[in-house]
Amino acid sequence: MHPQGARADLLAAAEDHSWSVPIPPLADPGSAHDAAVLILFGVLDHVPAPTVEAAVARDLDVLLQRRAPTLSSHPGQVSFPGGRAEPEDADLVATALREAEEETGLDPAGVEVLATLPVIPLAASNHLVTPVLAWWQSPSRVVAVDHAETVEVFRVPVAQLLDPATRFTSTLTRMGRTFRGPAFDVDGTIVWGFTAMVLDALFDAAGWTVPWDATTERPIEL
Repeated sequence: MHPQGARADLLAAAEDHSWSVPIPPLADPGSAHDAAVLILFGVLDHVPAPTVEAAVARDLDVLLQRRAPTLSSHPGQVSFPGGRAEPEDADLVATALREAEEETGLDPAGVEVLATLPVIPLAASNHLVTPVLAWWQSPSRVVAVDHAETVEVFRVPVAQLLDPATRFTSTLTRMGRTFRGPAFDVDGTIVWGFTAMVLDALFDAAGWTVPWDATTERPIEL
């Protein structure tokens, strides 16, 4: 698929009103903080080796990062760049771009915002998160800027995430309850939780999902 075809699929996914992430609502949304994440797709400079047949080009990628293990919320997890809205932000798109620049050093001038997706409640940190879907028109160098917040930044080929061999159902048991959700094993780096759920829903809405075995379960070790 040509990169512009992927961009068109993302636009269509954003307009799909059935798009949703199955996360329970917050008990008290009035006390929650607004936040935004940047879901940034682009085209890699170097095409990775072939893996599995996928509905996307092998050089299509998405920007992810690993949070510092010392953070109070979601420590050590793989996430999209993003964070809490600040008073100086014009809107939540500005929040996502500012946070991405602060965390990864990307140049916002090279980012085309495609859409804002429906707000997702995140009970673990008491946030109402707005995903900002974007296309990297002019990719810039990215790196972990502040290791107190981000320890690694990486561009993951989407075809690798779609590979059924990469996918599994994560399980996390807390207080006698077991939570299950989609997850990805990217060469030993586990993408799970909020980030994996958003990617899973977005891949479905874009028509990219390759059938995978959801009965394969693996526990998450925190």
